[in-house]
Amino acid sequence: MSHTENKKMSSRPERLSLTPQERRTSTMLAWLFATRMLGLFLLTPVFAVAASSLVGGHDAMKVGMALGAYGLTQAIMQIPLGMASDRFGRRPVIVAGMLLFIVGGIVCALSDSVDGIIVGRVLQGLGAVSAAITAWVADATRPEVRTRAMAMVGASIGLSFALSLVLSPVLVGQFGLSGLFWAISILGFICMLLAAFVVPAAEQVIPVLQSAKASDVLSDRNLLRLNYGVFVLHAILMMMFMVVPGLLEQTGGLQTATLWKVYLPVILVSFLFMVPVVFYTETRKCHQAILMKMVLLLALVLLVMPVVIHNFWGLMALLVLFFVAFNVLEALQPSLVSRQAPAEYKGLALGFYNMSQSLGVFGGGVMGGILAAQQGPQIVLWLGAALAISWLVLGRGLQTPD
Repeated sequence: MSHTENKKMSSRPERLSLTPQERRTSTMLAWLFATRMLGLFLLTPVFAVAASSLVGGHDAMKVGMALGAYGLTQAIMQIPLGMASDRFGRRPVIVAGMLLFIVGGIVCALSDSVDGIIVGRVLQGLGAVSAAITAWVADATRPEVRTRAMAMVGASIGLSFALSLVLSPVLVGQFGLSGLFWAISILGFICMLLAAFVVPAAEQVIPVLQSAKASDVLSDRNLLRLNYGVFVLHAILMMMFMVVPGLLEQTGGLQTATLWKVYLPVILVSFLFMVPVVFYTETRKCHQAILMKMVLLLALVLLVMPVVIHNFWGLMALLVLFFVAFNVLEALQPSLVSRQAPAEYKGLALGFYNMSQSLGVFGGGVMGGILAAQQGPQIVLWLGAALAISWLVLGRGLQTPD
């Protein structure tokens, strides 16, 4: 082989692959995360309508509290359960969290009032295991391939959301709202079994507990930037889904029950574009540059969307671009958090990260609902664009461990 050929080969980025153990663990954790998220998303598309069969179901404020209570208690519990997973291990914390999720679902299934649903949703939110799951993924993978493993988990959010749009109306139509909550509890039970018996164990560094302090995370500017990023990302997602379904119904002549015919192909096509971007990011080790480009894409999509709100195919194209950016960012950010945080408080750092995510869901839903009702969809989308631009500005100082 010539010197020139050797030089060309050495200049090519090394192609990294997950080991069989990494692939198995990441796949099992992605299934666990997807099943859990499906249990969460199933309620969202139908509850506002189905709640009318419950006592207090015509009180819009109570219905909103029933939907939002989960996100709020999730945000509160992410940090203590993240710390607990550092101390006691990922598996026992996830099993305990899923047990709370199951109990909360059963309380909802047996309730005939919105007040009972609120209690059950609070219980479900107390089982906040997102930080422990993402920390387990980080434990089980090398830094060089961690983004790919996180992509499996991140992609499960979009797939679960799309699947929930298909299944939710069918389940409520066949079994009623109570049957939907029983289905959610069954999904929680499956998650608990996966965590307890199926997901392979991963080596975890035993932390020095005294060094795991909240101040360590809060004083790390890179972690703060990543936390702000995931808050903005999920606030934008919720704001989008406060207005986009109505726009699709108006421009495409669709009904609520058939919106899944739009969401499912949009998300699947976006995954086809996301995968090569993630591979490129890993092999070229350009996490910060790709992250900023995806945030810029979010901002551009949200700036253009108000201009094409009366064009069905324009909305479809922008939704594809939105989910390309969303899915790439959903994969990159938790990987960067796990690599940025030292092993002794990895779970705590991911707890803050997932708390920010839950607050974004809660805050985005509230802001989007208020603005959509008072100002219209354009203002909601422009606020999302403003949030993305603020993320772009603050994120420029992010230093990633490429």
